[in-house]
Amino acid sequence: VDSGKSTTTGHLIYQCGGIDKRTIEKFEKEAAELGKGSFKYAWVLDKLKAERERGITIDIALWKFETPRYYVTVIDAPGHRDF
Repeated sequence: VDSGKSTTTGHLIYQCGGIDKRTIEKFEKEAAELGKGSFKYAWVLDKLKAERERGITIDIALWKFETPRYYVTVIDAPGHRDF
């Protein structure tokens, strides 16, 4: 359930060049303001206000990016039983 799926996926997207450093820094600042600094990578996929406040994924999210070799599509799904 709360094992870090969104955080791991967001970090993978960043490490593969799917999102820029400036955006991650923005998420880090915003997350820190809510006392959730470690959630900066999860916020790549967790866009809803409720997701960010509660620290859980509520809705599925899709992210597409390209590497020099591949076209990648990542789907993040809720792990919490209520969603």
